[in-house]
Amino acid sequence: SAVLFSLFPGTDVGVTGRGANKENAAAVINETAQPLLLTPEPWNLLVTQTPAKEKAKEGETVVLNCHLNSPQHPSLIDLMVKWYKEDEKGQMDLLEKNVTILPNNSRIFMSGDLSQGDVSLIILNVTTSDHGIYFCEVTLPDGKVVTGDGTKLRIRRALGLFGIEESIGTIIGVVAAGIGGIVVLIVVLTPQLRKCILCMRQESHQ
Repeated sequence: SAVLFSLFPGTDVGVTGRGANKENAAAVINETAQPLLLTPEPWNLLVTQTPAKEKAKEGETVVLNCHLNSPQHPSLIDLMVKWYKEDEKGQMDLLEKNVTILPNNSRIFMSGDLSQGDVSLIILNVTTSDHGIYFCEVTLPDGKVVTGDGTKLRIRRALGLFGIEESIGTIIGVVAAGIGGIVVLIVVLTPQLRKCILCMRQESHQ
């Protein structure tokens, strides 16, 4: 009588009774299992952020450059891009799955062309609260995550006084130091003024 073996799903091997032996079965198993050992070629993606440091004045537009390079997989449209910022308050996500996630946002969005490997971030009308280190992060179709080295953004406050650009903290410090000097001057001169007034009174009596 004929016996039917199913060694792998979708693979039916008919073996006739006594003619079957272990060698034939092993040969079928090895021949079928071999292609299953092949795995997809892993992605080799390079995420480059340039420059490492960027600075701007309040009110300006800033573009934080991030470029992707993947020689094995020229099609990049299936990649998921995320941007986040780190500062003294911690980490804040700005953009996920290629879309800005900030509520009521009209200033920060991805400006590049993903198909060309350009996933740069643009910030309109920057403010001092935009300072921090910005990271470009890409998730590959196989789940692997690749992150750039980050770009540190510094914002200079524009005072509009003869083109001078200084931080408010510095200006306050200078003013405070000036006021302090005047107070010290008054305290030091007060005894001298008293002596002079007394001298003038004595002279007028004489």
